[in-house]
Amino acid sequence: MTAKPILHRALDAIERLGDRLPDPVFIFAWIVGALVLASVICAWAGVSAINPVDGTLLRAQSLLAPDNIRTLLVEMPKTLTGFAPLGYVLLIMLGAGIAERVGLLSAAIRAMMSRTPHRLVTPVVIFLGLIANHAADTGFVILLPLAGAAFAAVGRHPVAGIAAAFAGVVGSFAGNPLPGQFDALILGLSEPAARLIDPTWTANLVGNWYFTAAGALVFIPVAWWVTANVVEPRLGPWTPPADLPPQDAPLSPQERRALRWSGVAVLSVMILWAALALMPGAPLVDDSLEGPGRWTPFFRSLVAGFFVLFLAGGLTYGRLTRQIRSDRDVVRLASESMASMAPYIVLAFAAAHFIAMFTWSNLGVIIAINGAEAVRASGLPIPVLLMAIVVLTAGLDMLIGSASAKWAALAPVLVPMLMLLGVSPEMTTAAYRMGDSSVNMASPLMPYFALVLGFCQRWRPGFGVGGLISAMLPYSAAMMSAGLILVGLWSALELPLGPQADVHYSPPEATSSLVPS
Repeated sequence: MTAKPILHRALDAIERLGDRLPDPVFIFAWIVGALVLASVICAWAGVSAINPVDGTLLRAQSLLAPDNIRTLLVEMPKTLTGFAPLGYVLLIMLGAGIAERVGLLSAAIRAMMSRTPHRLVTPVVIFLGLIANHAADTGFVILLPLAGAAFAAVGRHPVAGIAAAFAGVVGSFAGNPLPGQFDALILGLSEPAARLIDPTWTANLVGNWYFTAAGALVFIPVAWWVTANVVEPRLGPWTPPADLPPQDAPLSPQERRALRWSGVAVLSVMILWAALALMPGAPLVDDSLEGPGRWTPFFRSLVAGFFVLFLAGGLTYGRLTRQIRSDRDVVRLASESMASMAPYIVLAFAAAHFIAMFTWSNLGVIIAINGAEAVRASGLPIPVLLMAIVVLTAGLDMLIGSASAKWAALAPVLVPMLMLLGVSPEMTTAAYRMGDSSVNMASPLMPYFALVLGFCQRWRPGFGVGGLISAMLPYSAAMMSAGLILVGLWSALELPLGPQADVHYSPPEATSSLVPS
């Protein structure tokens, strides 16, 4: 027997170790227990940090303090229902579940794969993951199961397809061909931080465009190589279960007709959404705002848009294939879809309370501020300093999964700090985005990690937490390395980050005295 490569043996060890971990729900339970203990100790020790926005002192708060205990018990229903990923997942799966159960998604994948060269399936899946950023977090819910079916359709391991798509969706935070809603969100958070130094500074919502487009060009071949040379060889050949319908079976005439009319239904929904954004007095445009920000309602409506799109396509396909004969069939299919989400709802309860309690303790903000100050005190050259911010952000991914939550804490420190060193807010934001686009995919605390694990288990029962961590770590390492190189070279070569967005910050005359010569 040929000895396994050392990398595969290391990943196998990680998988075995990870699979010994308890269910993710109990992982969160243990972490919450540790968090409570840490909050008590830090509050007793007087751990604190200065809020860079208003200069107030932020102290660690004990989670056993009466106010926090009262908040925990009184706000428990709100904490669960206010967990953003839960709403996204349930709403989209209400429509996508019907489309999946009537066979629309399988038929669409089979039709698409019949026209796609097999060697290009991986880069297509990764590219779709990168542009899924424009649909907010719906890429996790929609694309990943489709990617698994796409790989199965060409006889490849479906878990490898899910892993490649997962890497693409997470990588889209820093690698995207076109600006979208995430740019508006993240650069919008940079603006108030920059105004601490320059009150006239305004966010340029395409200020990272060239950088993220380059990131996409880098991430596609990197993730493609990892899939082909690390992930798939470790997973081995895939043998479809006996009860699984052939994924590459040709479409019947009835299926082709139903697929065509479903396409018409989907196109109609897309036209409707475009009209709601482009017609006079469009409800999905905020005319009180200027520039790209006026499109914020449109981007935020895409979650509802995908629900309607999948529902329309699924109902049309099910009706024409006679799988939906009455309104009772619709309710039954929707109920079955929601029933399959029960494990995720249980996990969401644990994840939501961990994130909320971490916020109440103030430990996340204190860690972010003190970590940023440590980076500042290092005295590193600007390219190396920006690369250190990438590493800092990646490390915080293991504590705070939300990109916006981390940047809300880090931006008021990092943006003004680097402006005083002559680095533009756009460059600082780009470095942050790169750090946030790699480690998240391998963290069990990532809000969608359990959902992705569930997608994998549909194709490989018994696939555990360790299996998913070991599958995603090679992507994390490779994309992190490529991202560090990209940030270092970009800042060293002083390339433009986007239209009218440079690496260096040039202050107006009124604030030039704040910037050291």
